[in-house]
Amino acid sequence: MAYEHDLIANGISLATRTWPSEHSSRRPVVLLAGTGATARDWDTVADDLCRDRIVHAVNLRGHGTSTWPGRYSIETMAADIIDLLPQLASDLDVIGHSLGGLVACRAAVAADTPIRRLVLEDVGVLHPRHPTAPTRPEGRLDFDWEMVQQIRPEIDAPGTSWTRILQEISVPILAISGGDTSFVPAEHVRELTESVADGTFTTIDAGHLIHENAPEEFVRAVRAHLDIPHP
Repeated sequence: MAYEHDLIANGISLATRTWPSEHSSRRPVVLLAGTGATARDWDTVADDLCRDRIVHAVNLRGHGTSTWPGRYSIETMAADIIDLLPQLASDLDVIGHSLGGLVACRAAVAADTPIRRLVLEDVGVLHPRHPTAPTRPEGRLDFDWEMVQQIRPEIDAPGTSWTRILQEISVPILAISGGDTSFVPAEHVRELTESVADGTFTTIDAGHLIHENAPEEFVRAVRAHLDIPHP
């Protein structure tokens, strides 16, 4: 049974959803969701993985009940996670979807807490693209719309630091493409695996929301990469 708690990191509160495991001595898994999604987005995946590992799903700043400070960048989100990780474990594995994967890449380079392995779900090398103004969904949002407006330019016009960041990642990475129906080009996901020291590329033809649309295939790939035997 998962429980929710708030942890202070980098001066803000990060809402964290934790699934205990009877194998508490094993390396935990940290889950970082994509833009607009919260820790509950990982329920299906976490319910499976917690049979073998403690699982922590973290709301990024501006998401859910984490602090909405009005200031957002991928670098700042990574600083939040870097400050949070020592509160969760002395070493761990990380799974990041979309924006959460970009945050995980930055954290993997700078974190004092060792990240042993990374899974990046539909995360590719960022390339400049023609900017388009995002359309705000109607109704109440579970995330700060200002966050989208501040992060989107970083995606449309990525800084030159990303080349260095990817080259400095030394941990084994599994990058999973969502295939032809995803808006993230598969060749950009493959390019990411070719930009890091130890990258593996695979495809699950399920679109951008792989863990939601094909949870069994996704968990199978994750377990293989993180060396978690199937129960």
